Amino acid sequence: MSDAKALNDRIDVLETRLTFQDETIETLNKTITAQWLKIDALARQVAALSERLQEAEASSPGSANEPPPHY
Repeated sequence: MSDAKALNDRIDVLETRLTFQDETIETLNKTITAQWLKIDALARQVAALSERLQEAEASSPGSANEPPPHY
């Protein structure tokens, strides 16, 4: 009878650990998904800003390395 009780106790401990691990995995998954969405949005924003900068540099008069006229 003692062996059955010890086995049941071990199974209960394992089931409890599994439950907490499942909750932790789900929380981590939600966090990673949110981070990925944020990274994707930031990457798109950087690409758009880079494109705007290239357009501004292309349409600006004169060279960017040219000293201002008062020198």
